[in-house]
Amino acid sequence: MRIVAILNQKGGVGKTTTAVNLGAALALRGRKVLLIDADPQGNLSDHLGVDPLEAPASVYDVLLGEATVDEATVATSTPGLGVVPSHPDLAAAEQELAGELGRELRLRKALRALPADRYDWVLIDCPPSLGLLSLNAMAAAGSVLITVQTEYFAMRGLGQLDRIVHMVREHVNPELEILGILPTLVNPVTKLAREVIQEVRAHYGERVFATRIRQNVRLAEAPGYQDHIFAYEPGSAGAEDYAALAAELEGDASSEDATPSRSIPAPRAMTTWEMTPSRTWRATAPWCPSRRRLPRTARSHLPQTARSHLPQTARSHLPQTARSLLPRTARSLLPQTARRRPWRPRPCAQRQPWPRSRAPSCYPPT
Repeated sequence: MRIVAILNQKGGVGKTTTAVNLGAALALRGRKVLLIDADPQGNLSDHLGVDPLEAPASVYDVLLGEATVDEATVATSTPGLGVVPSHPDLAAAEQELAGELGRELRLRKALRALPADRYDWVLIDCPPSLGLLSLNAMAAAGSVLITVQTEYFAMRGLGQLDRIVHMVREHVNPELEILGILPTLVNPVTKLAREVIQEVRAHYGERVFATRIRQNVRLAEAPGYQDHIFAYEPGSAGAEDYAALAAELEGDASSEDATPSRSIPAPRAMTTWEMTPSRTWRATAPWCPSRRRLPRTARSHLPQTARSHLPQTARSHLPQTARSLLPRTARSLLPQTARRRPWRPRPCAQRQPWPRSRAPSCYPPT
């Protein structure tokens, strides 16, 4: 039984999302998984549709010794996935346990009472703080999974978190280790995300997971439907990323299922334009012959000087209004039939009135 605490003292970095969807990914791989909601906000419980007020017991009762883990476990719709829900009273647990001896070992004692083969994985969702609840999770866990958002402030908190884990290892849990650092909410096209990941990897090396959790709106929508991403949208990028993370944790990250999200895709190469001293536009990227296969509507929206660089076969298919906007030198290169401007009637104000003698007979006599 592997016990992992999902930890970060900063909020909004994907701890609850990772706990729910990673647990679901492991359960779908045939593992027996227990999720423990140690956050007084109870977001993990709500994510899976578990009402803490209707549950027979909660993690609060487990910490006080009034219930066992088996009594507090609630089954979910996913086979092999169970939840120990949170409770609003959990926020006052630090004050209630302040004078108790061994208060930081309450959760470890409760989990060690379970049979060793009861669960394959136990994932603990920690609150966004480093208080007694997070300390109980680190004392009970064998490893810590740190989620880090690819932003500057989230990266700065890693140093403090590393020192806390080192102190817990020295005084409370000598077996505690950092399982890995998981980049979350990654926007692959931004330079900031790539720089933060490179900086974290430079300090922590192989402890940074190869999997990155990309920004995905389906991950944000799934809690509203009180289900995990594999039940809500199994074909989304979020489902691919958490399936790849589960494969990486179990040692078969090189499988074909894990390949799509192994690395951040490079941004799409785009043609940029720059102004030269001669006030003409030129492309800094090499000429691409596929530009002649652009649809008409796309070619008509190109800049004028960009259209002047099109081959004659492509320019002859431009709409008439687009050809009339080409520079004079570019129009001279068009075929003769393409250079002809269509006949347009003159505005009504410029037309000569009908002579009375040649007025149409359908008009009534005046």
